[in-house]
Amino acid sequence: MAHQAGGQRPAPRPVPDTCETQAYLQDYAALLEFLSCPSLVVDRHWNVVMANSAFETLFRGVRPHPTAMPGDNFLRFVLFHPDAGEVLGEHEPGWCLPMLAQLRSALETCGHDHELQAVRRDIAQDPIMEAAYRQGLPHWIRAVGEAGTRLDGAVRLLLHPDPRRGRTECRIVEEAPQPLRELGYRRLSMVLRDPRRPATPVRRPRRSRGTATHLTVIASPDS
Repeated sequence: MAHQAGGQRPAPRPVPDTCETQAYLQDYAALLEFLSCPSLVVDRHWNVVMANSAFETLFRGVRPHPTAMPGDNFLRFVLFHPDAGEVLGEHEPGWCLPMLAQLRSALETCGHDHELQAVRRDIAQDPIMEAAYRQGLPHWIRAVGEAGTRLDGAVRLLLHPDPRRGRTECRIVEEAPQPLRELGYRRLSMVLRDPRRPATPVRRPRRSRGTATHLTVIASPDS
């Protein structure tokens, strides 16, 4: 799946057209840099508008990819980058399915959005991902409930490259101050939890580096 997603690089992000807005974003980027937890600001297409050093450190080991780098578009990274599971623990149930749910919800609201439709087309090119989106995702949502599709407040497993962190959980906190909300932006922070606390156990062995990240944990609706 990951290496089959050809797609296109995210379109250039629009530059805010007022000096006041630009100044706010510059100051917000400075604020973001003071945070010790990985944090990023995304637009409604999941293009990364800004990210702090902690975010860059978390994903520093991922290999180059033409369309799915974490600092370009986080949705594409989760779905299509072959190294996503090396950083995002329990990649399929913990990250991939919730992001597919986010995409489905966005398409229901903005069905004619060109960037979202481009992601949808890339999903359709992979038979397993397409089956997961069409049949597996509704089955999973029925199992976990709509609350399970939300990111804000969710606790997820990370495989941090810093050995002092290693396997650790993070709580995703989503915020959108008014100036960001007016631009269609929101901030996501991965608040790292105490690594001494036991993390959620991984239910399946990790794949070797470079293996495509096909979804395999989705039961069919008839099962």
